[in-house]
Amino acid sequence: MAHNQSLPRYVLITPARNEEEFIEKTLESMALQSYLPLKWVIVNDGSTDGTAGRIEPYLSKYDWIELVNLPVRQERNFAAKVNAFNAGQEKVKNINYEIIGNLDSDVSLDSDHFEFLLSRFKDDPRLGVAGTVFREASGYNSETDSLEGQLHVSGQCQLFRRQCFADVGGYFANKAGGIDWIAVTTARMKGWKTRSFREKSFFHHRRLGTAERNKFAAAFSYGEKDYYLGGHPLWELFRVTYRMIKPPFVVEGLALGLGYGWAAVRRAKRPISKELMVFHRWEQMRKLGAILKSAITFKPIDKFKLLSE
Repeated sequence: MAHNQSLPRYVLITPARNEEEFIEKTLESMALQSYLPLKWVIVNDGSTDGTAGRIEPYLSKYDWIELVNLPVRQERNFAAKVNAFNAGQEKVKNINYEIIGNLDSDVSLDSDHFEFLLSRFKDDPRLGVAGTVFREASGYNSETDSLEGQLHVSGQCQLFRRQCFADVGGYFANKAGGIDWIAVTTARMKGWKTRSFREKSFFHHRRLGTAERNKFAAAFSYGEKDYYLGGHPLWELFRVTYRMIKPPFVVEGLALGLGYGWAAVRRAKRPISKELMVFHRWEQMRKLGAILKSAITFKPIDKFKLLSE
């Protein structure tokens, strides 16, 4: 195992369900890391494909990898992913670590990815959550194509300071999703610094939100999620317009708006506190203000830096 005594010690947990196609890429990336975790627990969450078979050869080669097999289940939802994560967390509860991370099973990482992130935690004791930007085969780049910006940390590879993760109560088992967003935004609301770094990136092999559904359905679902996570209607109008003028044009933006509208008509239950919703909308209005100011003054805007500390 690679050691660097000056960096915080970390553990990783990977909930994996039917990831036979991609998980070997993640395994190879981890095996090459310049700074290895004390333990990496992969939770095979009731997979019905060959996911476990892809993992098993690595167990005898690397003693820091552990596999947990959960029973087969019919439904696929984000609450189940949290339950799988919690099963993995149980396996590391007696380890003396400082950082805990969620790593998805469909990503590829540079060999110094975790060394880079752990050095950031070492340098800043206020840093509670950290990650990097990511890319996809479609050409999507979260640095330039997302409006989330530098204060959000994508859930595919998300590291928490142990105390921060305890402060936010861990991941909230919300069936419809948003578990990573809730954790990161709550951390920021509680005074922790959250940061994505663009000096590094990882590659996400599956297009965001398309596991077992098409692009239109994924966009519709994101619109619903925007509503029940408390998104401001003015921000959603801007977001829909923004998506409509980007390829594939109109369709995904329309689906996003329909999803938000349908959730609003149904008055979908919001799983977040009023306090978190108010905080979230305050941040959205700050971002919208920065965008409008840029448009009025004809100055280019760096979407990644829409919000700063």
